[in-house]
Amino acid sequence: VEFDVNVLSAAFDGSHSLEITNIQGNGEFEFSVDGGPWVAQDGQSSLIFSGLEAGEVEVSGRDLGGCATETKLVSLIDYPKFFTPNEDGFNDSWNIIGLANQGNAKIYIFDRYGKLLKQLSPSSEGWDGTYNGKPMPSNDY
Repeated sequence: VEFDVNVLSAAFDGSHSLEITNIQGNGEFEFSVDGGPWVAQDGQSSLIFSGLEAGEVEVSGRDLGGCATETKLVSLIDYPKFFTPNEDGFNDSWNIIGLANQGNAKIYIFDRYGKLLKQLSPSSEGWDGTYNGKPMPSNDY
């Protein structure tokens, strides 16, 4: 089975959907996202999966006999709306979700005056809310 995957939701909108299109092969097919239930094509030219979590998701397709499986990885990008860097083990750092495999991506954290506080990569731990080792005040960054 061959197919394309299109992300329908805009990055950072909090609602994640994708569409499977250009389904090619002999017979009918079924599809699954992140190991979830298989959904049959039922003659449709495309399928939409909604309500997905941000991050890298695995989209699999196979014929109804369970053979000829193809899997594709798709990134659904988002960011945490807040974080609490108080070292309690919950929401202690901030980073973009769904970019871990984009090694060349760079994320910049600025204060409201435009001062660069931190540059990080998506594969790093994220920003811990400090500048030069000192905690920054609660604010918009």
